[in-house]
Amino acid sequence: MPDTATQPHDPFTLYDPEILVASEPVEIDAPARIVWDILTALDRYGEWNPFCVWAQSTLEMGAPVHMKLVNYANPGELAPNCEFICGFEPERLLSWEMPDSAQWPYPARRDQMIEALGPERCRYQSTDAFTGPNGIHVMRFCGPWITRAFNDTAKALKWRAEAMHRGPLS
Repeated sequence: MPDTATQPHDPFTLYDPEILVASEPVEIDAPARIVWDILTALDRYGEWNPFCVWAQSTLEMGAPVHMKLVNYANPGELAPNCEFICGFEPERLLSWEMPDSAQWPYPARRDQMIEALGPERCRYQSTDAFTGPNGIHVMRFCGPWITRAFNDTAKALKWRAEAMHRGPLS
């Protein structure tokens, strides 16, 4: 049996593809450490992230992640969102989820994965799994614009990480 503690988290094998949104994988010419530092500096999201323009959390397991998201379905609007940290592996995985509840029966899990490709390069990809009995409906309604938002974020992350790797940003 494989050692799951050393196996990378793989949403593509864990979830039905019918309920999984994924960004295109992006290769970044910067170390995984830099990408991790950008992803965990939530107070700086407004400087680079075109989708999540504000975020706040302690990043401890179970801690809330309060966010303001650009509403791609209604341009010009920001949508408040709160999810909870469920995965934290430095330089590899940052995850948060919306648990299923009577007040919000649309559970989901967002995974942001970093894979080192060497000391100076890495790959980034983000997924969102819409779980629970309403997952397929959420996917049909939100999947296309969330895919776009995740792709926009991945491209912006690549740009910022590569710029930071070249030298300090002013």
